[in-house]
Amino acid sequence: MKALVLKEYRKFSYEDVPLPKFGPEDVLVAVKACGICGSDVHGMDGSTGRRRPPIIMGHEAAGVIAEVGAGVKGWTRGQRVTFDSTIYCGVCEFCRRGQVNLCNQRRVLGVSCEDYSQNGAFADFVAVPQQVLYGLSDELSFEHAALVEPFAIALHAVRRAPVAPNDTAVVIGCGMIGLALIQTLRASGCKQIIALDVAPEKLAQAQKLGASHVINSTGSPLQEILSLTHGLGADVAFEAVGISATVDLAVRCVRKGGCVALVGNVAPKVELPLQLAVTRELSLLGSCASAGEYPACLEMLARGAISAAPLLSAVAPLQAGAAWFDRLYAKEPGLLKVVLTP
Repeated sequence: MKALVLKEYRKFSYEDVPLPKFGPEDVLVAVKACGICGSDVHGMDGSTGRRRPPIIMGHEAAGVIAEVGAGVKGWTRGQRVTFDSTIYCGVCEFCRRGQVNLCNQRRVLGVSCEDYSQNGAFADFVAVPQQVLYGLSDELSFEHAALVEPFAIALHAVRRAPVAPNDTAVVIGCGMIGLALIQTLRASGCKQIIALDVAPEKLAQAQKLGASHVINSTGSPLQEILSLTHGLGADVAFEAVGISATVDLAVRCVRKGGCVALVGNVAPKVELPLQLAVTRELSLLGSCASAGEYPACLEMLARGAISAAPLLSAVAPLQAGAAWFDRLYAKEPGLLKVVLTP
């Protein structure tokens, strides 16, 4: 089969590779669409340590079941599917609690790190365990289904944070996850959504997707948030970047007793205004990946409560993937999500 392989940092090769091996509990999926995730772009230069070459990246995907293992039940050849990027064991303490995203044996498709290497879906075929599969309706395109993962991450974060219908929520960072958060918050009935970013085109998109107010972070964002919340601060802030400056802003912009949900993780360490968090009795929580939100997101996509179309910048053949990675790495204006098709 053909695959897009990261051979060296920032160097891809579209080449022939062996078909992935799959066990009795696995299925072989013929990939029809796979999105380029921000984590792939950040990792292709070695900066994250989680895309060590050689590796076939890609974890936001959808396709058709090509083969099933001998122990697979309820799935047959020809079914249209998507799948969770997190491979979990199903038997550890955390899996038994339903926290599959915290599985002790957790592996992520398309990731190669110190602990493991798991080829992903920038290929004609990918092997995945049956427990991470989700069926697709005929009405949902493969390209849109490939984008369900960012929405699942967003919905998981919104479910983690105590968001009430009349609350004011701040979303810091209007990349893919930030825009998915805005849509998910809007669908959840959040009264006021304030979106922040440094890119005007991203703020314009945020407003189209449901943000009540947009603020350019290069100005005086804290003062503007306080002005919009009568000096109290927001009820909850979703930090979707992961650097010191934005985490600091998230802590400062919520009211006393408010909540900060940390979703972004670009930097492994950040500075934290500890005294503000303690003396104002804030709740700080991390939100990692998703844990069973795929069915809800697929249903929301099907009935139009959330939409993948505004987030999709381009659909391109897999063999052109290296060039699209370069364009995303260069932060080409207006380019958000690119889906590659084998």
